Amino acid sequence: MNTVLFSHSDCTRHITPRGHPERVERLERLEDVFNQPEFASIERLDAPLCELDRLTLAHPQSYVDQIQDLEPVHGFAYIDADTSMSKGSWNAARRAVGAIVQATDMVLEGSAKNVFCAVRPPGHHAEKTRGMGFCLFGTVAIGALHAIQKHGLERVAILDFDVHHGNGTSNILWNEKRVLFASTHEMPLYPGSGYESERGSFDQIINKPLGTGTGSAEFRTAMNSIIDRMDKFKPELIFISAGFDAHYDDPLASLRLDEEDFYWATREMKDLAHAHCKDRLVSSLEGGYSILGLTTSVRAHLTALME
Repeated sequence: MNTVLFSHSDCTRHITPRGHPERVERLERLEDVFNQPEFASIERLDAPLCELDRLTLAHPQSYVDQIQDLEPVHGFAYIDADTSMSKGSWNAARRAVGAIVQATDMVLEGSAKNVFCAVRPPGHHAEKTRGMGFCLFGTVAIGALHAIQKHGLERVAILDFDVHHGNGTSNILWNEKRVLFASTHEMPLYPGSGYESERGSFDQIINKPLGTGTGSAEFRTAMNSIIDRMDKFKPELIFISAGFDAHYDDPLASLRLDEEDFYWATREMKDLAHAHCKDRLVSSLEGGYSILGLTTSVRAHLTALME
């Protein structure tokens, strides 16, 4: 078994307005990384379109219909000031969810050790009935619920190290005792949630807010606390909401992490997956808006996954 990489050209057909940080260039520049000789052994697969019933694992049918109907023929349709759709956004979002669903099936059925989904739009801000923060559907939350519904898992863990709190993942999984959701994020910062007191209905949500300017030492201390909780939880599968906007070069936030921190965090999750999950780990791209920070961090993340 090896590391699998999902992507699809449809994810570059989700167009955002001029000057928007969540832009097509992010994936285009990551393709340059993936084509480097060091990643030649990665199995590349096209992300499939998800079945529509996978979307309703996390969202009501009325919301799914709303998003499908909102896609414009020309120009942009806005969900909020930051979150928009273009012609092509619907299929891009379905590819993002399709990647996480097929990745989950592959690791649980033994045809992959771990998977990275290089997809967009991101997902961790999408709540049950509201898209926001560049996100349309709760991609990683859907992956966790798919693992429970299709494969019968009882313990799934999610780590979200994006610099912004995964409010959507938290909202979708608030009452789901079979999923442990842990987030490190800058605070104060958009979306304004993620206090330590937000613990879910079953004390299964862990928030570790980090102050402005926080660097490696404080991040790793917070991560070690999460690792201890995950170790006690003994997950059968681990997901990573892999946002790289806590990098020091990112324009949307003020944490001071670098690619070595993301390499370390990925290795720690791999060690947990080895101890409890038969190495089964699925990662999906969230944020990261500095091309330098994104490309160097994804390179480190993939390197750790392949080791």
